[in-house]
Amino acid sequence: MLFRRSNIWWYDFSFRNQRIRESTHSRSKTVAREAEQQRRRDLERGIHNITEVQQNRTRAMTQDDRKPEETVLLNGIPYAGDIAASRKQKSQPWKWLTAVSVLTIAMLVPASAHAGIFDVFSELFGTIQSDIGSSLKSINQLTQQVQQLYQTTMWPLAALNQARGFVANSISSFRNQMNQIFSIPTTSAVTAGPQQFESILHSRLSAQIPALGTSFTANYGAIPQQNSAAPQDRLMMDMDDALGQENLKTTLIADQGADTILQTANQMENQVATTTPGSNPYLTAQAQVSNLRCQAYLQKMLAAQLRQEAGRIAHDNALLKRRTTITGGINSLITGALTAH
Repeated sequence: MLFRRSNIWWYDFSFRNQRIRESTHSRSKTVAREAEQQRRRDLERGIHNITEVQQNRTRAMTQDDRKPEETVLLNGIPYAGDIAASRKQKSQPWKWLTAVSVLTIAMLVPASAHAGIFDVFSELFGTIQSDIGSSLKSINQLTQQVQQLYQTTMWPLAALNQARGFVANSISSFRNQMNQIFSIPTTSAVTAGPQQFESILHSRLSAQIPALGTSFTANYGAIPQQNSAAPQDRLMMDMDDALGQENLKTTLIADQGADTILQTANQMENQVATTTPGSNPYLTAQAQVSNLRCQAYLQKMLAAQLRQEAGRIAHDNALLKRRTTITGGINSLITGALTAH
């Protein structure tokens, strides 16, 4: 008889007027039934000394099976080839026949045995649901709590969606207006030469620098020949033209750099509209790089402005020096004329 105590199966039966009650240490009823049957067989063998008799029979059969090795003759000469391999090949059909017989017996097993197998699966599923299932449930609850923490505290989804909506609204509201402001035409020239020069100035392309020099000379004139003006005047003209062209060329470079910065800013703004929390450091780093580039362009423009101002001061100082020289010459002429009379 089988009975359960604290989810463990026990068997209880009588053998030769002696009560046998022992634990199977198993939660499966099928395993407990097999343990009970095995215990009965062990008791029977102990009474009738079956184990010793079987061992004696096994030894006798082993001694009878020891036969002298067969000698194979090949053309009248003893052949010591691989006899075991040939015997193994002959025994292959018997192995297949044995396997087929085992399968046939398994198919003819009564329904009660199948029920025992299903009991084993039921016990396994019960163990999974009771023991492992509770652990899996705890893990699932912990995972949900961590996910909720990320969504509500670290990376709140509502705040992220609100920020993305603000960025998208800013793009749709201000980007087109800013582009229109930057593209407002400011040309004012009327004649052909100045119009060409002005179009080059507003091209925002550094590739137009050679054309700018040619157009500058065509509109502002070339430096007089060596004997057509005083040497000091020619030097001042050359320096003023050089400073003027340098600043104009710098404006082309700065305009092209500004367009590049604006394109980068638009790309970063588009990326911000669809960004995820993990990508924020990369966007911040890219923004810092773009800021450094913008500052570099500003420094370049400031340097050009300082050069222009320095050239203007030097030009005014050169005029003052020349006027002083001319004044000194006139004074000498006046003094000489008065002394002569």
